[in-house]
Amino acid sequence: MTGRTALAALLLAASVAATAQPLGLPPVPVPAGNPQTPAKIALGDKLFHDARFSADGKVSCSTCHDKSKAFTDRLKVSKGFNNLTGTRNAPTVLNAAYMKTLFWDGREPDLEGQSKQPFINPVEGGLPDHSPLLAVIRKDPAYVKAFRAVFGVEPGAITIDHVARAIASFERTLVSGDSAFDRYYFAGDRKALTAAQVRGLEVFVGQGRCVSCHRIEQTQALFMDNRFHNIGIGFKRIRGKELETARAFLRAKQAGADVDKTVLTKQNMSELGRFAVTENLTQVGAFKTPTLRNVELTAPYMHDGSLATLEDVVDFYNNGGREKETDPLSPFLSGGIRPLDLSDDQKKDLVAFLKALTSPDVARVAGLAGK
Repeated sequence: MTGRTALAALLLAASVAATAQPLGLPPVPVPAGNPQTPAKIALGDKLFHDARFSADGKVSCSTCHDKSKAFTDRLKVSKGFNNLTGTRNAPTVLNAAYMKTLFWDGREPDLEGQSKQPFINPVEGGLPDHSPLLAVIRKDPAYVKAFRAVFGVEPGAITIDHVARAIASFERTLVSGDSAFDRYYFAGDRKALTAAQVRGLEVFVGQGRCVSCHRIEQTQALFMDNRFHNIGIGFKRIRGKELETARAFLRAKQAGADVDKTVLTKQNMSELGRFAVTENLTQVGAFKTPTLRNVELTAPYMHDGSLATLEDVVDFYNNGGREKETDPLSPFLSGGIRPLDLSDDQKKDLVAFLKALTSPDVARVAGLAGK
């Protein structure tokens, strides 16, 4: 295959990915200001995997969002340049195209805004600003050619906004449905789920009340609600210091502190969740509902990676937002969080159902085909 033929095949594959709509998912929303094109998607793919855009030349977007790990890193909290660690677990990029806000606290409204931040975070990419990144791009003949073709700009006119638009376009192709659940629920294949998984689905929509936030609609299921909830995670760290921590954060923010940098470098302030964006005290400790699709492959769980297994997650919810029944409850707990009184068999069935949300293509890349 010639280089030109290979490129054509790549662009065709990207184009197909951009328009594909897996079973169980709605059409991917695309902003009018950043339409999808095969060339832009291919450029975004290359930028997403380029480790030169970090202080040590070893960290790319794909470092924390690895395709072979369902676009996560499977670490409790992510490691950036020089192996520095932050405060947040890396969520999967799969189906992020359907999210109405990005980051665990929703501080960016779209993928374009989100993709600019990690490069210049002191515990992620570690760059002082976007200038070093742009300098690499402007001196790279392949990038110069690609940006000229995609955006019609010469090297000196390439900006971080162009970079963000390309990366976001690539990320919008990372959609994943067609799981065993989808075949059972939307395609009517009664053999797609095991008996335990069917019982687990009944728990999910019934006594477990999981569906309240991880939604299933009549024709689609994102398994998220694009809302923020305090479920009790992180409470013990700032117990009794919630208001003190909130006031300290507001003082730092008013003094010019960057929210993105603060929540990834200050552990206590990280636990403020959505409050860091809205400054609304009712949202202290509230974090965005993550999608449950491919959740079998994205451990550990929660914004701080504090729960290691799906069994731990189910126990946490069964205890009403506590790791142990004897733990105190957060005074900021969302109203729907209360003990579920599930039996051991119901908990096992629920975990079995969650594993039915794994897409076969994702499992295959992760080396779990046939599992």
